[in-house]
Amino acid sequence: MKTFLKKYIGNKQFYRTVLLIAVPIMVQNGITNLVNLLDNIMVGQIGTNQMSGVAIANQLFFVYNLCIFGGMSGPGIFGAQFYGQRNEKGIRHVFRFKLYAGVVLTAIAILLFLTFGESMITLYLDEGNSIAANKETLKYAMKYLRIMLIGTVPFTVVQMYASTLRETSEAVLPMRAGIVAVFVNLILNYLLILGKFGLPCLGVEGAAIATVISRFVEATIVVAWTHRHKKRNAYIIGVYKRLYIPKDLVIRILKKGTPLLMNEALWSLGMAMLLQCYSVRGLEVVAGMNISNTILNLFNIVFLALGNSVAIIVGKLLGAGQMEEAKDVDRKLIAFSVISCIGIALVAIICAPLFPKLYNTENIVKEYAKIFIIIAAAFMPQHAFLHAAYFTLRSGGKTFTAFLFDSGFMWIVSIPLAFFLSRFTVLPIEPIYIICQAIEFVKCIFGFILLKKGIWVNNIVGETAEA
Repeated sequence: MKTFLKKYIGNKQFYRTVLLIAVPIMVQNGITNLVNLLDNIMVGQIGTNQMSGVAIANQLFFVYNLCIFGGMSGPGIFGAQFYGQRNEKGIRHVFRFKLYAGVVLTAIAILLFLTFGESMITLYLDEGNSIAANKETLKYAMKYLRIMLIGTVPFTVVQMYASTLRETSEAVLPMRAGIVAVFVNLILNYLLILGKFGLPCLGVEGAAIATVISRFVEATIVVAWTHRHKKRNAYIIGVYKRLYIPKDLVIRILKKGTPLLMNEALWSLGMAMLLQCYSVRGLEVVAGMNISNTILNLFNIVFLALGNSVAIIVGKLLGAGQMEEAKDVDRKLIAFSVISCIGIALVAIICAPLFPKLYNTENIVKEYAKIFIIIAAAFMPQHAFLHAAYFTLRSGGKTFTAFLFDSGFMWIVSIPLAFFLSRFTVLPIEPIYIICQAIEFVKCIFGFILLKKGIWVNNIVGETAEA
């Protein structure tokens, strides 16, 4: 028993180190998701079609957001390991790569949304719904989408700066900026969605305007702080004077980063495809899924933050050449994440009947939301393990393996299964959702084998970095 505890349970210093990184991320994500929940409730007060329209548009932006995340993740592996070496020039080059990646990905996203936005939204509007409901949902989704496109620029800037700050062990400032932004968003949502204090009632357009303004606020705070504290953030000195990146480093980042970008893109597209499969059962299912996902995001912040902690802490140890310590820390981090999520899942299941009552929508939508929360919460420990395993593979540069493990499994197994069950069976949505969650246990087996073999224990930046 003592051997088991020593292997999977850390000491006070271990948890102090982990929580110094994880808690700021949890707080920021928690407040963000709480505000998203309140936004969702406010939009839901206007009507189910408005809520469904915003949910569908946000599903498309979810794909974009994760593409940006993927674009920053590849260079981020190098950033964390360069920080382990205290190599400021290496971090500076990584930051510049993020700049190029952000500009390219954002430009592509804006072009695609402006050209094909309406067609993509229409995919979620099942013929079983009334023509009037589909037309109204499409109208609200497009209004929301066009305004939200403006917010892609500050969103990208925040991801560039905040990810680099976290990789260099500065997690508090992004948290503070995020907190300010979400409260700005909340206040403006209250004023603009519902039309308070003499302001016009703008509905979904008000929600989009509030979000865009809050993103500009967040970007301003993060950028200003980083450049004002140049002694702490030495990599930022001269970062824009010369946008040069060594060719060798570009090739290495592309080699390791492209699978991550493809993974985030395909995974987010896969999530959108799964929702599209579920939407065959009606707009009520889309609305119920939207409510459950918004609420579950509050509970998921623990394993999401701990996954980021794996990437940062383990990546730093690998960069410093401390391989055995990296394996020990990773094992304990995964155990901490899974055990924590067992308790959190129980709380989510208990609260499942309560949250949907906050929405002004049909009873069938509330019932769907409750059931989806219970099902997803039951599989939360499984998701915690998979998330930590994915970030472990990433931290050691095994990005192609991580790609196959994550989105590869989704497109080869999960999506075909959901497509078949939704189109070629008469199963209700509830068993379909359970089966699609349960199939990922197979993925857990693969993940355990990969971690056990230790194929991720690598230093990918070498002893020195090219200046």
